[in-house]
Amino acid sequence: MTLNPHLSHWQCSLCEQQFSSDQLLNLCPHDQRPLQIHYHLDAIKDSQWYQPSIKNMWRFAGLMPISDGYHSYGEGHTPLLDFCDHTLAQKHGFSLFVKDEGKSLPGFGQNPTLSFKDRGMSVVINMARHFGLDKLAVPTQGNAGDSLAFYAHKMGMQAVIIMPDDTPAPIQGNVAALAFHDPGIRLDMVKGTIREAGEKMKSDYLPQGYFNVATFQEPGWRIEGKKTLGLELAEPNVLSDRWQLPDVIIYPTGGGTGILGMWKAFDELQQLGMIGDKRPKIVAVQSAATQPITQAFEQQLFEPEYTAAGETLAVGLNVAGGVGHFKVLEIIRQSGGTSIALDEDTIARQLSDVWQQKHWWLCPEGAACLAAVEPLIQQGVIQPNDQVVAFNTGSFEKYLPEVRHLL
Repeated sequence: MTLNPHLSHWQCSLCEQQFSSDQLLNLCPHDQRPLQIHYHLDAIKDSQWYQPSIKNMWRFAGLMPISDGYHSYGEGHTPLLDFCDHTLAQKHGFSLFVKDEGKSLPGFGQNPTLSFKDRGMSVVINMARHFGLDKLAVPTQGNAGDSLAFYAHKMGMQAVIIMPDDTPAPIQGNVAALAFHDPGIRLDMVKGTIREAGEKMKSDYLPQGYFNVATFQEPGWRIEGKKTLGLELAEPNVLSDRWQLPDVIIYPTGGGTGILGMWKAFDELQQLGMIGDKRPKIVAVQSAATQPITQAFEQQLFEPEYTAAGETLAVGLNVAGGVGHFKVLEIIRQSGGTSIALDEDTIARQLSDVWQQKHWWLCPEGAACLAAVEPLIQQGVIQPNDQVVAFNTGSFEKYLPEVRHLL
């Protein structure tokens, strides 16, 4: 595999210190903040960076850190589902679409573990191979661990997956099955949340030589994978026959890598001359049980204060804090967006209603995004004639049996 010849450097998202792209880092060594990858975009502008004939996220390989010889298992290039017949969309005169990262449709790609986490982990596994790493570790609320286990198994690498013991059974089962058949895959269960899983990783596995690929902890690799979400929204699709962005993006936000990735995609596309300076309003959706970003936004804080995790069906939202949350808040404010928290009854009811109406296999996090539509109308965030995209980040079946009763 070949690093992108136009890759420039890693850069800290806070202090903006630059580091060589040959340097293997986790967080910025100066302030312990996430790193991002930068490119020589003027050179990329004159290259064949976009290959729409490729039916996965690597259609954008020329704008990613590995540009050739990468290993892909079909991730990305997911559909936008038309939900313009949504009652509120019709009543208030806006168009509504769902970016579905779960189930596949003919003619589109397929995230192999039925989750948007495959985008980030696909880049992680390729970059890890480039740097000669063979032992990776991730603390996870579920889907990221499922994804890393899949990719590590496929690539013949070792991985330890550390997750809470209340992670949905299908996700536990996927990782446990791989661990049973592949001695390189290890599953470690903890009491608590991703925070406790992270502590166990640091105490038990990093000293053994495992490389930390937790959210934001690698040098921008997962951000690059999530960036493809924004590139796919912008490329010609059902929203427009030209490169263009929607007016509102509603995104379920635990760690927030996807928000940073999409925002980075939009900035890079502008520098490449593909779009202008207009940006969508970014809405971070959280569970009322665990809402650090929403609380920090409402209190006008630079970053969230310590928040205890709660309990929620939307387990991917049960992230009590993160080193990149300051950047999520910055992007929300720059975009004119907001952050909103939904209670458990509202999320459950929305999941059930969409199933009854559309038979879409939304995950609870995706249902939370659609549940946010009504209060966003009331707040004036969604306006008539807007194009609104809500994200469904995984498939309903990964959350069984806890949510089966909602069908």
